[in-house]
Amino acid sequence: MGVLNASDKLKFALMPMQSVDYPSVARIFTQGIETGNATYDTAAAVWEDWDAKHLMHSRWVVKSVGDDSVLGWAALSSVSSRVVFSGVAELSIYVDTDYLGKGMGNALMKAVITSSEAHGVWMVQSGIFPENIASIAMHEKFGFRQVGRREKIGKMANGIWRDIVLLERRSLIVGL
Repeated sequence: MGVLNASDKLKFALMPMQSVDYPSVARIFTQGIETGNATYDTAAAVWEDWDAKHLMHSRWVVKSVGDDSVLGWAALSSVSSRVVFSGVAELSIYVDTDYLGKGMGNALMKAVITSSEAHGVWMVQSGIFPENIASIAMHEKFGFRQVGRREKIGKMANGIWRDIVLLERRSLIVGL
């Protein structure tokens, strides 16, 4: 894909994720874990487990032009093994904490929406901690709508129960 300008100084490229990108993907995911507002997970999975959990399509990374370092990523996972839900996927999207607010999340979101629709996904959903206001706002910017809130749905490693805001985006092109 083409080079995108995040600012006058930073240029990044959007491209399909490869297995060699996974150490950086795991590093960025670990940053999300450390914020306390991105995931219930306590550690990044090993590549084989991560690969098995996520759909083969709609895996994207943004890389810095020049040094090829991964600055963000997005991927989809199935929500159910039932055929009737084959077009429903859950979104994971993470940007390196040093590069937040520079347009990478927008580029990743556009790419994952376009590629998911090309692969017959009719609904993308996300579960986001209510405290993660920036993530909720970005999702809403791309047509996700809040459809509910699950109260105390999961317990963090520190024993604190957390809510999840449920958001969904229905495809405008996949026959609904």
